[in-house]
Amino acid sequence: MNAQPVLITGASGGIGADLARIFAKAGHPLALAARNRQAMEILAAELGNPGGQKPLIVALGLTLPDAPGQLAEALAAASFEPAILVNNAGYGMNGRVSRLDPAGQLGIIDLNIRSLTALTLIFLPSIEKSKGRILNVASTAAFLPGPGMAVYYASKAYVLSFSQALAQEMANKNVTVTALCPGPTATGFFDRVGGYTAKLKSFGMMDSMTVAQAGFDGLMAGRRVVVPGAMNKLMTSLMPFVPRQVLLPIMARLQLGK
Repeated sequence: MNAQPVLITGASGGIGADLARIFAKAGHPLALAARNRQAMEILAAELGNPGGQKPLIVALGLTLPDAPGQLAEALAAASFEPAILVNNAGYGMNGRVSRLDPAGQLGIIDLNIRSLTALTLIFLPSIEKSKGRILNVASTAAFLPGPGMAVYYASKAYVLSFSQALAQEMANKNVTVTALCPGPTATGFFDRVGGYTAKLKSFGMMDSMTVAQAGFDGLMAGRRVVVPGAMNKLMTSLMPFVPRQVLLPIMARLQLGK
């Protein structure tokens, strides 16, 4: 049986690039989508076997309303029909909602929520036809509100909720949906976030390949939620039992410094 074609967004670095490496090693044809063409070309050269099929590269930002449609058109023009969709693209911003750039905060919603949903809706028919899979990259942030990164945390709560609901809807269609919920991970994500990176490093970050492998393994096993790392599993399991009046001031001190 041939390995199913995979579309990965946010594939220019971090978890997305490592997922591409894992899927490529397993023999899956790949389409990579992100803003940074140069980074994807370097990755594609690394992954392409001599005489074999190199990953298809589509360079575009997914925050614009018509971007998911443009990506679908580019794949169709290349006769690439995804059976596995990896919605990995996303970003966050650190600071108070009242002080952060409004356009940047709305961009988080556009990328983390609207684009993810649009791509899922666009490719779901082909995924269902192929009895394929969807991997949505959420976060441990999905399990709690996050003062200091309020919009980002809320966006990841949507990803987790949407993934779990869709997984149930598709259960009798032989389509699996997995939400990958990593904790702090050593990627370029924090270069853009800024703010409290040093504090997170003091707690320790997971490396992106470990997170990517956990996501791949969970996806292939049909698991609905994957939380990599023992500490992250413990934290998310305890979260429902911690009163919000206790938890929120702690999160504010961590992410706002006060």
